[in-house]
Amino acid sequence: MIDKETVNIGWRAPSNIALVKYWGKRAGQLPENGSLSITLDKSSTTTFLSFKQKKHPEESIDMEYYFHDEKNEKFNEKIERLLSNLLPLLPFLTSYQLSFYSENNFPHSAGIASSASSMAALALCLVSMEERVTNTKLPEEAFFRKASTLARHGSGSASRSVYGGIVSWGKIASIGQSSDEYAIPFPLHKDSRLNNIRDIILIVSSEEKYFSSSYGHDSMVSHPYREGRKAQVNSNLDQITKAIQENNTKVLAKISENEALSLHALLLSSESGVVLLKPNTLRIIDEIRQFRESSGLDLFFTIDAGPNVHLIYFEEHRELILNFVQGTLSHYCENGAWIDDKIGSGPMLLTPQTEI
Repeated sequence: MIDKETVNIGWRAPSNIALVKYWGKRAGQLPENGSLSITLDKSSTTTFLSFKQKKHPEESIDMEYYFHDEKNEKFNEKIERLLSNLLPLLPFLTSYQLSFYSENNFPHSAGIASSASSMAALALCLVSMEERVTNTKLPEEAFFRKASTLARHGSGSASRSVYGGIVSWGKIASIGQSSDEYAIPFPLHKDSRLNNIRDIILIVSSEEKYFSSSYGHDSMVSHPYREGRKAQVNSNLDQITKAIQENNTKVLAKISENEALSLHALLLSSESGVVLLKPNTLRIIDEIRQFRESSGLDLFFTIDAGPNVHLIYFEEHRELILNFVQGTLSHYCENGAWIDDKIGSGPMLLTPQTEI
């Protein structure tokens, strides 16, 4: 066991953008269907965890949470509730005073999943802490698998952000080692064109969405198209995994766009009739399709549960795409705002690795 001095652990974890969407969940934060995402490179959350042993151990969690150097009560309550739920997996937590310091390098409500990167960074810190307090070094695969499992409890999509590249989560028939409990990396050949994917996030609106993702997932329980969605996503997963293995970017684009529009169709047809798309979202989609038709380039769009659009393309077309974004698409963005990102290699440990 470590002594009573304060220990600091830091991780940077990336966000991700799902090509096949996780939508609908079961008890234990388990997904109704499998999903597949691209891990981003620049868009990330940095979290530092400081901890020291309590003089008098007790049964409750003792923690504080700071976001961009300010104590955030809303986040504090959420993280405290999460840690309490994780005690069966991390029983040592009640023996320590915990302080979390977190910040994002991208704006809130920018069409980038901050919950994915923040919960992944937090989970990685917790597994590193477990190694220190139990004096046990986990094998790399076991380390990230546990981090993915912990991250899932905070945010389903966060389970995918502990890995780089293309990542799947949920039991998927075409992926043998897949699981509902944790995500796994989808291996790409070193010469695969998909290693050169880039993502431009077009900010149509920076307003915070008026409903929570949890509400959206819960709406699937009684959704009239629930069974149809299950059949659709299973077919899409089968097609897209084969397309990735075969470098078939046409099918990749077709499935990704179908998934994005299906997500919003499910929201529109839910009991509350949730409308998140904005007029400029639709204008951007139309412009992308017209540009693809006229240029013959491989590019496509996807959208999460919000109005902002991800334009996915390949490195070799970067100059042409940047001209297209600057000359056309930026006019539909709020204050001309967009974010330039690409496929990333995964999280990074920020504190020196201490020998165990």
